[in-house]
Parts: sequence; structure tokens; C-alpha cells
Amino acid sequence: MYTVFVGDKPIILTSHIEHEHHYKSFMLKTVNIGKVIKLLSTTDLEGVYLYHKNPDKLIGGFLKLLPNVVAGGGKVFNSQNEILFIYRNNKWDLPKGKIEGDESIEETAIREVEEETGVTGLKIQQVLPMTYHIFKRNGKHKIKITHWFEMKTSYNGKLNPQIKEGITKVKWLNNSEAKKAMENSYANIKRLV
Repeated sequence: MYTVFVGDKPIILTSHIEHEHHYKSFMLKTVNIGKVIKLLSTTDLEGVYLYHKNPDKLIGGFLKLLPNVVAGGGKVFNSQNEILFIYRNNKWDLPKGKIEGDESIEETAIREVEEETGVTGLKIQQVLPMTYHIFKRNGKHKIKITHWFEMKTSYNGKLNPQIKEGITKVKWLNNSEAKKAMENSYANIKRLV
């Protein structure tokens, strides 16, 4: 099972027929993804199930529906076990960005964290679950596939928000501050934090 978000509403890819109030179900093979996005964006529908009997074809079949954007990002911890957050578009988020050229996804994640926050000395500790969400750019919907990595750093220098990317704040947040920040974040980020 996979979850793809449109805003904070889920599209759940499943091989089991589900019947839930405030959810609709569609066959993955025949779905009109534009119609699904519109339903989730303009109605009180809480989510959508996309069904395919073969679980191995769920994510591959879905990713063929829209252009894909591949990104890498980090859930970064400092030596005080605080998490590095950015504030962009009036929401708390984790640093991430698109892959460039022939860099590996790990290189992308480290570069993006450095560019968006000013933090250096990043070491990848482990791979975290990928996230998927649908966004709109220049009038076209796309699927962002973000590869996440847990990272550590002993960096304790100045934090520099990447203003040209719309980032207005960068902060290290402890557990209780992170929990509060999640009240104003994205569904994918809430799952990671």
C-alpha cells in the first residue's frame, strides 16, 4: 500500500477493495487522475482509493499517470538531538529539493539541506521512507517523489534560510517544539517526524 497526497488528502494505492464513508474508490488502470485531483481539491471527500489487483503494479502504474519530479531531503539531527526545520509558504517543512544532473539521490539530499539551511558536515545515518505528493506548476500537475535520509551533524554555526527558495526561517527544534510545528505542516512531513 502507498499513500500519495494532494494537499493533506490521501490517494491510497491498494490491492484490497476498501469501503469507507467520505472516500471514493477507482480502478488504477482506468482512473482519470485529473478528475481525482479535482474531487480532492474541491469537495469534502476525505480521500480516494486507487485499486489494482496486483500489488506490484500499484506504484509503477500510478507514477505513469503524471510527470515525475525526483527529490532528495533530510531529517537532520544535531548533537542535542534537535531536528532541523525550514519555514516556507507559511508551513514548517524539512529541507529537500530536486535532483540535478547525474548526482546520486544521496548527493542531492545533502546538497539541498546545505543550500536551504546553511548547515554543513552532514552524514547520512539511514534511509527513511519515500514520500509522494501531487503539486501544480505552470498549470500542470506533477508527482513529487522524495527520497528521505536521516542525517547527523555537529554543525553549530549560523543558520541561513535560502530566501530565493521562499524559505523565511531555519530552526533547530526539540521534540516538543517539533510536535507543535507539526500542527502547521504537511501530511508527508508529519509521517516522517
